[in-house]
Amino acid sequence: QVQFVESGGGLVQPGGSLRLSCVASGSIVSYDCMGWYRQAPGKQREWVADIISGGSTNYADSVKGRFTISRDNAKNTVSLQMNSLKPEETAVYYCNAQKIGVLHTRNYWGQGTQVTVSS
Repeated sequence: QVQFVESGGGLVQPGGSLRLSCVASGSIVSYDCMGWYRQAPGKQREWVADIISGGSTNYADSVKGRFTISRDNAKNTVSLQMNSLKPEETAVYYCNAQKIGVLHTRNYWGQGTQVTVSS
């Protein structure tokens, strides 16, 4: 039973910063890709960023230049540094891990951590 636990969310003022962490129950090198999604109330879950096994990173256009995804294999942790946060980025942020196969991709999810951007 694999588990992914997010932490680091909270209340921050517009323009502020937060650092989210996702700790896996096992080695994160087992996954081809790990990333972050977010879901605001009444909206679809939105992809934010990911980091693939080779180390390359990808970002949604809306967060590019402000967010940074990183990993620490020794600590089984993937992090998301979020700077210059905007009120519209208030959402539950979810950790995602993927194992990509020829026939299908297996996805694993954490329970999420709430980020609220408000003055």
